Amino acid sequence: MVLYFTTDVVSPPMKIYMGIDKFENEDLIKWGWPEDVWFHVDKLSSAHVYLRLNPGQTIDDIPSTVLDDCAQLVKANSIEGNKANNIDVVYTMWANLKKTKSMEVGQVGFHRDKEVKKIKVEKRINAIVNRLNKTKEVKEVDLQAGRETRDRKEREDTKAKERERRKLEKEEAKKREEAALAKSYDRIMKVESMKTNKDMDSDASDEFM
Repeated sequence: MVLYFTTDVVSPPMKIYMGIDKFENEDLIKWGWPEDVWFHVDKLSSAHVYLRLNPGQTIDDIPSTVLDDCAQLVKANSIEGNKANNIDVVYTMWANLKKTKSMEVGQVGFHRDKEVKKIKVEKRINAIVNRLNKTKEVKEVDLQAGRETRDRKEREDTKAKERERRKLEKEEAKKREEAALAKSYDRIMKVESMKTNKDMDSDASDEFM
C-alpha cells in the first residue's frame, strides 16, 4: 500500500507519496522513478517520503514551500523526530539511493554523499501536516508495473524525438542542396548571357554588311 498526498502550494500541484511500512519502502527504493526526490529524517527512523518532480524540473528548482511540506510530512511520520525540535531532513534524487544485500529491510545509503541536501526543521507545523493529511489517498499499486510503463513511454518518446530529428535533418539537407543547385544555375545563366569582344566585333560586322 502506498500513501499519496497532494501539495497545492504551487501550480500545478505536486504529488508526494510514501510506503505504508518498511516493506513497501523497500519496493519504493527498488522501483522509484528517476524524477523522484527522496526525503528522510537524518540519523533517525522515519518514513521514506518521495516527491515527484514535474517534467523539466530539477532538485534545485523545488520551491521552498514544497520542501517545507515534504520535510513536515517526514517529521510527522518519525516517532522520534516528531517529538524533537531542530531536526535535519536529508533529501536526494532517487537515482542516488544505494541498496546493498547486507542492508536491513528499508535501510538505504547513497552513491554520492555530495549529492545529498539537507533542510532544517525547527518544529512541527500542524497547519501543514493537517492540510496534507486532508489530501491523503491510500492505494494498492504495482510499483514494478508502474515503473516499467514509465520506462517504456520514455523509450517511445525518445525514439519519436529521434525520428523527428532525422526528419528535420533531411529537410535541412534538401534545402541546402536545392539552394546550392539554384545558385549553380544562376551562375551558368550569367555566363551564357555574357558577350566577348569577338562576339561584339561579329555583331558590328553583321550590321555593317
